[in-house]
Amino acid sequence: MTHPLDRAALDAAVENVHRAGMPGVFAEVRDGDQVWRGAAGVADADTGRPVTADLRHRVGSITKTFTAAAVLQQVESGRIGLDAPIGRYLPKLVPGARGDAITVRMLINHTSGLAEYLPYAYPSLKAFPSLADTGPESLDEHRFTRFDPVELIEMGVTAPAVGTPGGTPGVYSNTNYLLLARLLEQVTGTTAERCITRNVIERAGLRDTEFPTGPHVEGPHSRLYEAWFGMIDPPRDHSVYDMSWVGPSASLISTVTDLNRFFGMLLAGEIVGPSSLAQMQRTVPVVSQEGRTIDYGLGLHPMEGTGRGIFWGHGGTVWGGGALAMTRADGRRQLSVAVNMQRWNRLDPSGKPQPHPIDDALATLYRAAMYG
Repeated sequence: MTHPLDRAALDAAVENVHRAGMPGVFAEVRDGDQVWRGAAGVADADTGRPVTADLRHRVGSITKTFTAAAVLQQVESGRIGLDAPIGRYLPKLVPGARGDAITVRMLINHTSGLAEYLPYAYPSLKAFPSLADTGPESLDEHRFTRFDPVELIEMGVTAPAVGTPGGTPGVYSNTNYLLLARLLEQVTGTTAERCITRNVIERAGLRDTEFPTGPHVEGPHSRLYEAWFGMIDPPRDHSVYDMSWVGPSASLISTVTDLNRFFGMLLAGEIVGPSSLAQMQRTVPVVSQEGRTIDYGLGLHPMEGTGRGIFWGHGGTVWGGGALAMTRADGRRQLSVAVNMQRWNRLDPSGKPQPHPIDDALATLYRAAMYG
């Protein structure tokens, strides 16, 4: 039976995220045929232009779910073996014994042991994720850099391994998903972006979701304010940015409405088949980029409220922007939220992010959206 959305609680919760310090936040919550959309704050701190719930937004690593789905479609067609070694397909990128030991599945669920390339591409992040020793300088230096994905992959593959292939906990790494993009190109004969667009985005009927072709977000959108743990004060707009630094691992532009549509169709078995969806929901422990150990499947991770059912989805961040999309396992209740500031937590002397009122306000919004 449909549970009525508490619209007043949702209105208050989204407003409280803004009051806690977030420049702008917008969201869509669905329960069956019921839809609530809300927004609070500004899309542009200089002009005061308000955020609205229909804005296009960089959704970061939510892109990984789209990429994983595209790979699993190729598994279903027989072009890719889920437990085949990546060296079979990309021997030059992952050569030798490592290429034989790392499977496609290990790339999708971050148990490959391959390091994150980011601190090698962005020198001021050299100690990432040891945050106290990092700085934001590289963010501006590379605003318009056009990275070669093969060079980024090489940085991650040649860096010291962060684990053994198949070992747990895995370690979250964008290197894995850049390799998956090259894998898609290898087996489909087209770019990963075109493959994902044709087979996932268009299949789901998403009208406002696309990979960027340049540094700008086309259409109505918010500015994206990066604080880098208080080191950029006031936070600086990074909405104009060349996204080749992440490519098909985290560069997608979408809307909260499109995200809910996509995850609803995915969990209904309309993007990949039921057996592939079951594989996506088989989780292993993975250490996130924030240093927390989470359960992670094949491009999906769960969130669970005590006795209130499991939600499946993904979160994502880019410089200045963030999003979270979660859909209950039965597909009825859905949440997609977007925010236009990132890394608002200042660091203590040891480099540990300190609690911020935004954290509690977002948690309250998530609870109201998922269970209210």
